[in-house]
Amino acid sequence: MTTDLHPAITAQALADSLRAALAPTTLEVLDETGHHAGHAGANPSGSGSHFRVRIASPLFGHLPRVRQHRLVYDALQEWIDRGVHAIAIEIL
Repeated sequence: MTTDLHPAITAQALADSLRAALAPTTLEVLDETGHHAGHAGANPSGSGSHFRVRIASPLFGHLPRVRQHRLVYDALQEWIDRGVHAIAIEIL
């Protein structure tokens, strides 16, 4: 069950958080939970636990890849705390 205080964990919700925090010039968030059925952390509903993020942002500048990924994880911390198990990040 979701409420205004706890919206559903969706690709759109993650994308909204990334847009607000990182002002991306390119962004694609894919829910890949269905590809991980039976794996650790997979949500039995088939959605909301495994995501792929493809992103470009001027905030990444000349930061090392680890710092770029940290910015993405920091922007998504709310969702990680709520049950996102895995995020594959592709910096574009």
